[in-house]
Amino acid sequence: MIVKTTWKDNMEFDSEINGHHIILDANASVGGNDKGPRPKGLMLTALTGCTGMDVVSILKKMKVQDYKFWMEADADPSEEHPVYYTKIYLTYQFEGDDLPIDKIKKAVNLSEERYCGVSFMLKKAAELETKIIVNGEEI
Repeated sequence: MIVKTTWKDNMEFDSEINGHHIILDANASVGGNDKGPRPKGLMLTALTGCTGMDVVSILKKMKVQDYKFWMEADADPSEEHPVYYTKIYLTYQFEGDDLPIDKIKKAVNLSEERYCGVSFMLKKAAELETKIIVNGEEI
């Protein structure tokens, strides 16, 4: 995997991965123009994307269908430089009728413990706290 990141102007960079482009930028207080996300935020995006793809794939194999699914990730930053995430909060949210709680728990667990390489890497640097919410109730 090769990622090419090119400086454009001020704090703006264009990062190319597999033919796709992502603009990264900083906010105005540090010289940017807020044209794109910050790099640390993209780590949370990578986490939700990685585990989300796993969960959807596993649930499909388990014949679970007709549901809505999204994730939210938040993180506590360290107080001194280098600023890094000390704790990451990951919430899996599902909505649907008669959803099989046991299969949802298993899919999330398999992703976090076996398949998602991003989870694996981030757990080496930060505590990861997970919640699963089905139809508005934590399970």
